[in-house]
Amino acid sequence: MVQTVWLARHANRLDFVNPDWFLTAKRRYDPPLSDDGMIQAYQLAQRLRSQKISQIFVSPFLRTIQTAHTVATILNLEVKIESGLSEWLNSDWMTHHPETAPLSELKVLFPRIDTIYRSKVIPQYPETEAQVLSRAGLTAKLLAAEYTDDILLLGHSASVAGCILGLSPKTYLQDIKVPLCSLFQFVYDDLQWVCELKADTNHLDGGLGT
Repeated sequence: MVQTVWLARHANRLDFVNPDWFLTAKRRYDPPLSDDGMIQAYQLAQRLRSQKISQIFVSPFLRTIQTAHTVATILNLEVKIESGLSEWLNSDWMTHHPETAPLSELKVLFPRIDTIYRSKVIPQYPETEAQVLSRAGLTAKLLAAEYTDDILLLGHSASVAGCILGLSPKTYLQDIKVPLCSLFQFVYDDLQWVCELKADTNHLDGGLGT
């Protein structure tokens, strides 16, 4: 049976649209989606609705969960929070380990969250670029090995890049571009992962996310 792993980056985030949001935010490093980001998430969901995805794994940050929950609603699936797909915990961006909403609070807002699932990989703050790429790559390999049906991994620019390198280690990092709400497709063929779709944003109206 041919297995497919889909990779996607979250949709547009509020602090990209309104940088002042950061000044008064309760969780400064955990912005929600912007209004246009919510539209992008829906467009991504529509793009994936005909695919045979059986599991969705997502970073614990709000913007990724919002994006994934929109997809999960269209596909009638649960969302599994996987810390291995987290944002790059870069001390140049974040003065401390970023706080994300507790699972109990997220479950109220996003009822499709699977509260039983436990992360395969836990990132440590701070981490280098090499470390985020390595832990995201490990996460992708572990999930693809355990869940042999088609799966969707939804993360951030750095963690999606790490997943790509984990599945296709001969890829050059400088060749990887991960636009907002972009989509990648890897198919396991002849004992290796083959990239069938790369940084696709055709599902987004007006070039959003590029």
